[in-house]
This record gives sequence, structure tokens and C-alpha cells, in this order.
Amino acid sequence: MLHKLKIEVCEANLALRDAGLVILTWGNVSARDRDTGNIVIKPSGVSYDRMLPEQMVVLSPDGAVIEGSFRPSSDTPTHLVIYKAWPEVGGIAHTHSTHATAWAQAWRALPCCGTTHADNFRGTVPVTKPLSDEQIAGHYEAETGNAIVQAFADRSPMDVPACLVGGHGPFTWGRSAGHAVENSIVLEQVALTAMLTERLRPEASEIPSALVDRHFLRKHGPDAYYGQRTAG
Repeated sequence: MLHKLKIEVCEANLALRDAGLVILTWGNVSARDRDTGNIVIKPSGVSYDRMLPEQMVVLSPDGAVIEGSFRPSSDTPTHLVIYKAWPEVGGIAHTHSTHATAWAQAWRALPCCGTTHADNFRGTVPVTKPLSDEQIAGHYEAETGNAIVQAFADRSPMDVPACLVGGHGPFTWGRSAGHAVENSIVLEQVALTAMLTERLRPEASEIPSALVDRHFLRKHGPDAYYGQRTAG
């Protein structure tokens, strides 16, 4: 079942490792099948060095295991909440990459200090509000997903396809698993450059919204002109 999507999700998880964004068994990637709504996700605690497509777990949209002998990632409920809230999302990645996680642990949103950031994220990457003791003790992973969704009450999740979970780490998403991983790679880089920017100039501010929009829309807008046209 969903053999091609299992390969895609496995390769996306390995791409996180190859990019240096995950170590040990940290992190996970999932993808949603557009036809069925079913979700393929990394198994919990499986080493990247031994990861195979057939180990990926297939879930129904409500999280029931449809296929797979491994337990799905412990972050599965977070992924499910995001998929349910945002139908346009086709893939989700979660890492504990060093610099993005540092911003999350500082409970700081990631400011858009330059055009490298704006090329991929249309403004500040938000940080979630703290969970209550009751939320932590209850359905913690699902509440994490709810906190991510709530952080986007005033912005489009596809304009800023990333969120810093306070005290935890980053989640990114996209229209596919590969796109979600690409956003994780970019997020880590802009988290590093923003940190260096503040070190060099503590009073540095975000770039103007007009410049943010110009850079984001030239790659992602309806009249985008970055890159090459797809042959049709």
C-alpha cells in the first residue's frame, strides 16, 4: 500500500540526516496521500542507518494504523492536527536542528532579518505559546499541534511554512515531504544567520515588508519569475 509514498517518506527522513539536521533517532517526516487522505510516517525510534521504506507506517487520517508492524512516530498526533487544519499541506518535517531549536528554547520568534529568509518565509517564523500543565499531562502531542495551528491565526501556513514550538524545536511543512525537508534546511540556515546578525548588530531590525513580499512572491507568487518554466 502506498509503496511510492513510503519510498518518498523514507528518502525524506534520510535527507534530514544527510543535511545534518537530525542525529540518533531524533526527528521525523510524514506525507499525506492526496487520493485517500492516508498518511505515511517514520516509525518511532528506528535508526536512520537501518531505515527502509517498508518500515514506514501507514495511518488513516484519524491516526489508526492501516499498515505497518512498527509503532509510528511519537509525534504523530502533532502531524495529524496539522494535516486536519490545513488541507494544502502534503508533508511535514520535525527536527531538533541546533540553531532553530535554540530560538525555540529561547521562546523567541525568528525575525526576518534579510532576503534569504524572505525567499522562503514571508515574514517572522512564529513561536508557540506555552502549554498548560493540564495540556502537557493530557494529549501532549496533539496539544502541540493545536499550539502550532493557533500560532497561525493571523498568517497563512503556506506563506510561512514553519513554526518554532517553544521549549521544543521546529516543525516545517510543504506540499510534499521533500518540500517540508527543504524548508527545514532553510529554516536552520536562517536561524543561524539571524543569530549571527544579532551578534554583530544587536539593534538590527527586520527588513521592510515590501522587500519581504518582493522576495517571497518572486519565488512563490502567482507571477513568480524565479527559476525556469516547467516544460508542458
